Amino acid sequence: MKPKKGAQDTMANSTLKEQTDQRIREHIETRYADGKVVRKLSQHYRREGYVKLQGLVPDDLFQEVSQEVHRLLDEHGQRIDIHLKETGNTPRYMTTISQQAIAKGSELIPAVYESRALMDFLSRLASQPVLECPWDEEKYIAIRQHKKGDTHGWHWGDFSFTVIWIIEAPDAKYGGQLQCVPHTDWDKNDPQVEEYLVEHPIKTYGHVTGDLYFLRSDTTLHRTIPLNADHTRIILNTCWGSESDQKKEATHETMNAMFD
Repeated sequence: MKPKKGAQDTMANSTLKEQTDQRIREHIETRYADGKVVRKLSQHYRREGYVKLQGLVPDDLFQEVSQEVHRLLDEHGQRIDIHLKETGNTPRYMTTISQQAIAKGSELIPAVYESRALMDFLSRLASQPVLECPWDEEKYIAIRQHKKGDTHGWHWGDFSFTVIWIIEAPDAKYGGQLQCVPHTDWDKNDPQVEEYLVEHPIKTYGHVTGDLYFLRSDTTLHRTIPLNADHTRIILNTCWGSESDQKKEATHETMNAMFD
C-alpha cells in the first residue's frame, strides 16, 4: 500500500530538511575549519553586535534561497509606508512578505532555518545557545526596498539573534547600507532613538548581493540608509532566540504593524 499524499509530503519535507542540514554542516566544517578564524568572528560579533559572514552557506544553496525569495515577493509581497511610535516614529517604507506566507509557499527556507548545523555554528559565534525563535511569525520574513526614499528606519528586534541574507543589493552610491549602534536597550514606551544617535558612534556597513551577516538584534539599534534613487535592495531576515528569550513575555507591536 502506498503512503497517503499527506504522509508523502511529510516524508519529502523530512528528507529535504535532512539534506539541507547536511549540506550546511559539510560546508561549515570546511569553510570554518580554523578555530582561530571562528574566535575572531565571535569576538567581533560580541564587540560590535554585528559580523559579516560571507560564505556562511554553500553558493548554490544561497542561489536556491534567492530564487525562492524573489518568487514569494512577486506572489505575496505587500507594500507598507508607515511610522512606528515604539521606535520613535521611525519609518518603514518597503514591500514585505510574512513568515506565514513563506512557510506556506516554501519548503526550502524553513528547512534552512531549522538546520541544526547552522544554529550550532551561530551558537559558537554568540558564545551562547542560539535557539529557534519562540514566536513563529518572526522566524523568517522577506523585505524589498525599490523606491527612492525606501528604508527600514531605526529599530531593534524583539529577539536576540538575526541573520540577514542580502538577496539583492544596490550599488553603494544609491544607499541601502546598514547602520548600527550596538549595546543599546529598547524601551518601547520611551525609545530615545535620537539620544542614542547623539551619544554613541554609528557604524555603517556596506554589503553586496550574496552577503550574509549576523546581528545582535535586540541590543543593536539599526536601520538601512534610505535609497536615494529607484534601485532594489532585497533581504531575507531569519531570527532566532536566546535562552532568556524563551522565558520573557515579548510583545510584537512593530511586527504586527508591518504584517497585519
